[in-house]
Amino acid sequence: MSIIHSFSALRKGISDYIPAFRFIFKHHLAWTFFIPLLLNIILFTGMYAVISSFIDYLQSSTLNATGLEDANFWGSDALRWLMSISIGILVQGLFFFLFTYTSGNVILLLLSPILAYISERTDKILTGEEYQFSSLQLFKDIVRGVLIVLRNLFYQTIITVGLFFFVFIPILGQIVGVLSPFILFFVAAYFNGFSFFDYVLERRKLNVKDRILYAKQKKSMVIGNGIPFTLVLFIPFIGLFLVEFFAIIASVAAVISITDSENNFSYKHHE
Repeated sequence: MSIIHSFSALRKGISDYIPAFRFIFKHHLAWTFFIPLLLNIILFTGMYAVISSFIDYLQSSTLNATGLEDANFWGSDALRWLMSISIGILVQGLFFFLFTYTSGNVILLLLSPILAYISERTDKILTGEEYQFSSLQLFKDIVRGVLIVLRNLFYQTIITVGLFFFVFIPILGQIVGVLSPFILFFVAAYFNGFSFFDYVLERRKLNVKDRILYAKQKKSMVIGNGIPFTLVLFIPFIGLFLVEFFAIIASVAAVISITDSENNFSYKHHE
Protein backbone atom coordinates (compact mmCIF):
# COMPACT_ATOMS: atom_id res chain seq x y z
CA MET A 1 0.00 0.00 0.00
CA SER A 2 1.49 3.30 -1.09
CA ILE A 3 1.87 6.25 1.25
CA ILE A 4 -0.58 8.28 -0.84
CA HIS A 5 -3.19 5.52 -0.75
CA SER A 6 -2.64 5.05 2.99
CA PHE A 7 -3.16 8.75 3.58
CA SER A 8 -6.31 8.74 1.41
CA ALA A 9 -7.69 5.78 3.36
CA LEU A 10 -6.88 7.47 6.66
CA ARG A 11 -8.58 10.67 5.51
CA LYS A 12 -11.62 8.72 4.35
CA GLY A 13 -11.98 6.96 7.68
CA ILE A 14 -12.08 10.35 9.41
CA SER A 15 -14.15 12.25 6.82
CA ASP A 16 -16.91 9.61 6.80
CA TYR A 17 -18.04 10.98 10.17
CA ILE A 18 -19.67 13.91 8.36
CA PRO A 19 -21.94 11.89 6.03
CA ALA A 20 -22.53 9.46 8.92
CA PHE A 21 -23.89 12.27 11.09
CA ARG A 22 -26.16 13.44 8.25
CA PHE A 23 -27.20 9.86 7.54
CA ILE A 24 -28.36 9.37 11.12
CA PHE A 25 -30.74 12.33 10.97
CA LYS A 26 -31.93 11.71 7.41
CA HIS A 27 -32.93 8.12 8.15
CA HIS A 28 -34.58 8.86 11.50
CA LEU A 29 -31.94 7.19 13.65
CA ALA A 30 -31.33 10.22 15.87
CA TRP A 31 -33.42 8.61 18.62
CA THR A 32 -30.44 6.33 19.30
CA PHE A 33 -28.63 9.36 20.77
CA PHE A 34 -31.02 9.27 23.73
CA ILE A 35 -29.52 5.93 24.82
CA PRO A 36 -26.03 7.42 25.38
CA LEU A 37 -27.68 10.35 27.15
CA LEU A 38 -29.34 7.96 29.59
CA LEU A 39 -26.13 5.95 29.87
CA ASN A 40 -24.20 9.14 30.68
CA ILE A 41 -26.54 9.98 33.53
CA ILE A 42 -26.28 6.47 34.99
CA LEU A 43 -22.48 6.30 34.59
CA PHE A 44 -21.88 9.77 35.99
CA THR A 45 -24.16 9.20 39.00
CA GLY A 46 -22.68 5.76 39.70
CA MET A 47 -19.05 6.80 39.27
CA TYR A 48 -19.50 9.93 41.39
CA ALA A 49 -21.06 7.92 44.22
CA VAL A 50 -18.36 5.21 44.12
CA ILE A 51 -15.42 7.63 43.89
CA SER A 52 -16.78 9.89 46.63
CA SER A 53 -17.31 6.93 48.97
CA PHE A 54 -13.85 5.56 48.22
CA ILE A 55 -12.18 8.94 48.80
CA ASP A 56 -14.04 9.38 52.11
CA TYR A 57 -12.99 5.89 53.22
CA LEU A 58 -9.36 6.40 52.17
CA GLN A 59 -9.17 9.81 53.87
CA SER A 60 -10.61 8.47 57.10
CA SER A 61 -8.37 5.39 57.08
CA THR A 62 -5.25 7.43 56.36
CA LEU A 63 -5.97 9.96 59.09
CA ASN A 64 -6.61 7.18 61.61
CA ALA A 65 -3.49 5.27 60.58
CA THR A 66 -1.30 8.37 60.94
CA GLY A 67 -2.94 9.46 64.19
CA LEU A 68 -4.04 12.79 62.71
CA GLU A 69 -7.75 12.12 63.14
CA ASP A 70 -7.72 13.14 66.83
CA ALA A 71 -4.50 15.17 66.82
CA ASN A 72 -4.74 18.56 68.51
CA PHE A 73 -1.31 20.14 68.05
CA TRP A 74 -0.67 23.46 66.36
CA GLY A 75 -1.21 23.13 62.60
CA SER A 76 -3.00 19.78 62.87
CA ASP A 77 -6.13 21.16 61.16
CA ALA A 78 -4.08 22.41 58.23
CA LEU A 79 -2.23 19.09 57.99
CA ARG A 80 -5.50 17.12 58.06
CA TRP A 81 -6.88 19.37 55.31
CA LEU A 82 -3.73 19.05 53.21
CA MET A 83 -3.68 15.26 53.53
CA SER A 84 -7.38 14.95 52.72
CA ILE A 85 -7.21 17.23 49.68
CA SER A 86 -4.08 15.44 48.44
CA ILE A 87 -5.81 12.05 48.65
CA GLY A 88 -8.83 13.44 46.81
CA ILE A 89 -6.74 14.89 43.99
CA LEU A 90 -4.59 11.73 43.72
CA VAL A 91 -7.56 9.36 43.56
CA GLN A 92 -9.48 11.49 41.07
CA GLY A 93 -6.37 11.94 38.91
CA LEU A 94 -5.64 8.22 38.95
CA PHE A 95 -9.26 7.43 38.15
CA PHE A 96 -9.28 9.88 35.24
CA PHE A 97 -6.10 8.29 33.81
CA LEU A 98 -7.43 4.74 34.14
CA PHE A 99 -10.85 5.68 32.82
CA THR A 100 -9.36 7.50 29.84
CA TYR A 101 -7.29 4.40 29.06
CA THR A 102 -10.17 1.92 29.41
CA SER A 103 -13.31 4.00 28.83
CA GLY A 104 -13.33 3.45 25.08
CA ASN A 105 -13.53 -0.30 25.65
CA VAL A 106 -16.00 0.04 28.53
CA ILE A 107 -18.30 2.22 26.43
CA LEU A 108 -18.11 -0.17 23.47
CA LEU A 109 -19.08 -3.00 25.82
CA LEU A 110 -22.07 -1.12 27.22
CA LEU A 111 -23.24 0.12 23.83
CA SER A 112 -22.74 -3.17 21.98
CA PRO A 113 -26.52 -3.86 21.62
CA ILE A 114 -27.31 -0.45 20.08
CA LEU A 115 -24.14 -0.46 17.96
CA ALA A 116 -25.07 -3.90 16.58
CA TYR A 117 -28.56 -2.63 15.72
CA ILE A 118 -27.55 0.67 14.14
CA SER A 119 -24.74 -0.96 12.14
CA GLU A 120 -27.14 -3.52 10.71
CA ARG A 121 -29.79 -0.88 10.01
CA THR A 122 -27.26 1.32 8.19
CA ASP A 123 -25.97 -1.63 6.20
CA LYS A 124 -29.49 -2.48 5.08
CA ILE A 125 -30.20 1.08 3.93
CA LEU A 126 -26.93 1.41 2.00
CA THR A 127 -26.77 -2.02 0.37
CA GLY A 128 -30.41 -3.05 0.24
CA GLU A 129 -29.44 -6.33 1.87
CA GLU A 130 -32.22 -7.72 4.02
CA TYR A 131 -31.22 -8.86 7.48
CA GLN A 132 -34.14 -10.60 9.14
CA PHE A 133 -34.30 -9.72 12.81
CA SER A 134 -33.28 -12.54 15.09
CA SER A 135 -32.94 -12.25 18.85
CA LEU A 136 -30.41 -15.10 18.70
CA GLN A 137 -28.35 -13.25 16.07
CA LEU A 138 -28.54 -10.04 18.10
CA PHE A 139 -27.31 -11.94 21.15
CA LYS A 140 -24.45 -13.42 19.06
CA ASP A 141 -23.56 -9.91 17.81
CA ILE A 142 -23.47 -8.59 21.36
CA VAL A 143 -21.33 -11.51 22.62
CA ARG A 144 -19.01 -11.15 19.63
CA GLY A 145 -18.72 -7.41 20.24
CA VAL A 146 -17.84 -8.02 23.88
CA LEU A 147 -15.20 -10.61 22.98
CA ILE A 148 -13.67 -8.32 20.36
CA VAL A 149 -13.47 -5.45 22.86
CA LEU A 150 -11.84 -7.70 25.48
CA ARG A 151 -9.39 -8.97 22.86
CA ASN A 152 -8.52 -5.42 21.85
CA LEU A 153 -8.08 -4.35 25.47
CA PHE A 154 -5.74 -7.31 26.03
CA TYR A 155 -3.52 -6.38 23.07
CA GLN A 156 -3.55 -2.69 24.00
CA THR A 157 -2.36 -3.62 27.49
CA ILE A 158 0.41 -5.86 26.09
CA ILE A 159 1.62 -3.06 23.81
CA THR A 160 1.49 -0.52 26.65
CA VAL A 161 3.50 -2.77 28.98
CA GLY A 162 5.97 -3.49 26.17
CA LEU A 163 6.53 0.23 25.57
CA PHE A 164 7.06 0.72 29.30
CA PHE A 165 9.94 -1.78 29.34
CA PHE A 166 11.45 -0.21 26.21
CA VAL A 167 11.86 3.03 28.16
CA PHE A 168 14.67 1.44 30.23
CA ILE A 169 16.80 0.72 27.14
CA PRO A 170 19.49 3.43 26.72
CA ILE A 171 18.96 5.86 23.81
CA LEU A 172 16.18 3.73 22.26
CA GLY A 173 14.19 4.09 25.46
CA GLN A 174 14.38 7.89 25.28
CA ILE A 175 13.07 7.85 21.72
CA VAL A 176 10.27 5.44 22.65
CA GLY A 177 9.45 7.58 25.69
CA VAL A 178 8.89 10.63 23.50
CA LEU A 179 6.93 8.73 20.86
CA SER A 180 4.93 6.45 23.18
CA PRO A 181 1.93 8.82 23.65
CA PHE A 182 1.51 9.03 19.87
CA ILE A 183 2.04 5.28 19.45
CA LEU A 184 -0.53 4.46 22.13
CA PHE A 185 -3.02 6.91 20.61
CA PHE A 186 -2.84 5.33 17.16
CA VAL A 187 -2.90 1.82 18.65
CA ALA A 188 -6.09 2.74 20.54
CA ALA A 189 -7.55 4.31 17.37
CA TYR A 190 -6.83 1.12 15.42
CA PHE A 191 -8.47 -1.18 17.94
CA ASN A 192 -11.46 1.13 18.43
CA GLY A 193 -11.94 1.39 14.69
CA PHE A 194 -11.66 -2.37 14.39
CA SER A 195 -14.50 -2.77 16.91
CA PHE A 196 -16.80 -0.67 14.69
CA PHE A 197 -15.71 -2.43 11.49
CA ASP A 198 -16.21 -5.87 13.03
CA TYR A 199 -20.01 -5.56 13.11
CA VAL A 200 -20.06 -5.08 9.33
CA LEU A 201 -17.44 -7.69 8.52
CA GLU A 202 -19.30 -10.37 10.46
CA ARG A 203 -22.38 -9.73 8.29
CA ARG A 204 -20.12 -10.23 5.26
CA LYS A 205 -19.66 -13.79 6.59
CA LEU A 206 -15.98 -13.29 7.39
CA ASN A 207 -14.62 -15.47 10.17
CA VAL A 208 -12.49 -14.01 12.96
CA LYS A 209 -9.21 -14.70 11.18
CA ASP A 210 -10.40 -13.04 7.96
CA ARG A 211 -11.83 -10.04 9.84
CA ILE A 212 -8.46 -9.48 11.52
CA LEU A 213 -6.72 -9.83 8.16
CA TYR A 214 -9.14 -7.34 6.57
CA ALA A 215 -8.49 -4.82 9.36
CA LYS A 216 -4.73 -5.17 8.83
CA GLN A 217 -5.08 -4.69 5.09
CA LYS A 218 -7.31 -1.64 5.61
CA LYS A 219 -5.51 -0.43 8.73
CA SER A 220 -5.26 3.20 7.54
CA MET A 221 -9.03 3.39 7.05
CA VAL A 222 -9.65 1.55 10.33
CA ILE A 223 -7.35 3.96 12.20
CA GLY A 224 -9.06 6.91 10.51
CA ASN A 225 -12.41 5.65 11.73
CA GLY A 226 -11.09 5.26 15.28
CA ILE A 227 -9.26 8.62 15.50
CA PRO A 228 -12.24 10.96 16.19
CA PHE A 229 -13.72 8.52 18.72
CA THR A 230 -10.36 8.10 20.49
CA LEU A 231 -9.56 11.81 20.34
CA VAL A 232 -12.77 12.70 22.16
CA LEU A 233 -11.75 10.41 25.04
CA PHE A 234 -8.84 12.72 25.85
CA ILE A 235 -10.98 15.84 26.24
CA PRO A 236 -11.13 16.43 30.01
CA PHE A 237 -14.60 15.86 31.49
CA ILE A 238 -16.53 16.87 28.35
CA GLY A 239 -15.10 13.91 26.45
CA LEU A 240 -16.73 11.47 28.86
CA PHE A 241 -20.13 12.87 27.88
CA LEU A 242 -19.50 13.03 24.13
CA VAL A 243 -17.73 9.77 23.42
CA GLU A 244 -20.91 7.62 23.48
CA PHE A 245 -22.45 9.82 20.78
CA PHE A 246 -19.29 9.51 18.71
CA ALA A 247 -19.49 5.72 19.07
CA ILE A 248 -22.83 5.73 17.25
CA ILE A 249 -21.52 8.04 14.51
CA ALA A 250 -18.36 5.93 14.18
CA SER A 251 -20.48 2.80 13.79
CA VAL A 252 -22.36 4.35 10.86
CA ALA A 253 -19.12 5.75 9.42
CA ALA A 254 -17.61 2.25 9.46
CA VAL A 255 -20.47 0.90 7.35
CA ILE A 256 -20.08 3.79 4.90
CA SER A 257 -16.31 3.25 4.70
CA ILE A 258 -16.63 -0.47 4.01
CA THR A 259 -19.46 0.02 1.51
CA ASP A 260 -17.45 2.60 -0.41
CA SER A 261 -14.34 0.44 -0.21
CA GLU A 262 -16.25 -2.47 -1.73
CA ASN A 263 -17.19 -0.09 -4.54
CA ASN A 264 -13.58 0.84 -5.29
CA PHE A 265 -13.33 3.84 -2.99
CA SER A 266 -16.12 5.76 -4.67
CA TYR A 267 -16.11 8.39 -1.88
CA LYS A 268 -19.87 8.69 -2.27
CA HIS A 269 -21.66 10.82 0.26
CA HIS A 270 -24.80 9.08 1.47
CA GLU A 271 -26.81 12.08 2.45
